[in-house]
Amino acid sequence: MKVAVTYQNGEIFQHFGHTEQFKIYTVEDGKVTSEEICSADGFGHGALAGFLKDLGVDTLICDGIGGGARNALGEAGIEIYPGVTGNADEKVKEFLEGKLAYNPDIVCAHHEHEHSCKDHGDSCGSHEHSCSSGHGSCH
Repeated sequence: MKVAVTYQNGEIFQHFGHTEQFKIYTVEDGKVTSEEICSADGFGHGALAGFLKDLGVDTLICDGIGGGARNALGEAGIEIYPGVTGNADEKVKEFLEGKLAYNPDIVCAHHEHEHSCKDHGDSCGSHEHSCSSGHGSCH
């Protein structure tokens, strides 16, 4: 299993569509066996689903996410745990223990140049279209 989290400075980044980095955790027998930070250079919004699928990710932990991104991730076979904030490593541990608190109803809406998150009031960058393609990298 591979679990990805939207990532910035050790924390879960709040805007799926504007994520510049993901932390990818490889999990075997319920334990993290490796971790890497992957740059989403050149990818944005809906294109991130393909980027994650290409990395072999099957689970995403994030905060705010839009409907288009949800659909793209679903089509890619990636399970989503939205509405999560805090330390990325701790949240993955909670996920593996079956204790992760998340909000499956978080949906971000895009209206012209205004971004808003229903349910938690943060602004979000998820759009319902693929914006750019590029080449991400992991280390």
